[in-house]
Amino acid sequence: MGSRLNWLRAGVLGANDGIISTAGLVVGVAGATTARASILAAGVAGLLAGALSMAAGEYVSVSSQRDSEQAALETERQELAQDPEAELAELTALLEARGLKRELARQAAVQLTERDALRAHARVELGIDPDELVNPWHAAFASLIAFTVGALLPLLAITLPEPPERVPVTVVAVLAALTLCGVISARLGGAPAPRAVLRNVTGGALAMAVTYAAGTLLGGS
Repeated sequence: MGSRLNWLRAGVLGANDGIISTAGLVVGVAGATTARASILAAGVAGLLAGALSMAAGEYVSVSSQRDSEQAALETERQELAQDPEAELAELTALLEARGLKRELARQAAVQLTERDALRAHARVELGIDPDELVNPWHAAFASLIAFTVGALLPLLAITLPEPPERVPVTVVAVLAALTLCGVISARLGGAPAPRAVLRNVTGGALAMAVTYAAGTLLGGS
């Protein structure tokens, strides 16, 4: 359940990034030109670059985490083979530190060791489940899809309407989407929704305002 919540939270954050970065880009270009082809080309390029960058970054990050987990498991495996009694005493102490009485902690440590010593130490000592190591490919594809889905909204909102309505429609659509992302991320994290929504909406509005002003200045010059 915890792993699923983490993936959901990562997906919401990825979509949030896609919305803000693409909205800032296309609104900035719309401030410089009314040519639909130019705005669309810039938006698609930003979507592809952002999605691939997110996927690559997530892959590298999660691969590093997986390597660290595997290295920790291998070290624990060697220690269990070299000195099982010391490892049993260590597991007993860890269980005792979690609130079990000494005798009960010893009994539990013995039973866990007999069942699967590596799994017991991985979970209690390292906080790792050997059967649920993070998958870098899953993380990369999740980020790629989430960013793409988020980026499509401002891209469609800026290219479908006629020039006078493009920026207002995009701003309304983006702020509404950011409000929804803020509510979802707050609920997943157990945080107050108003604060998360305010941060999201303020950040998105500021990004669009700055890029639109820059685009207008550059387009005018």
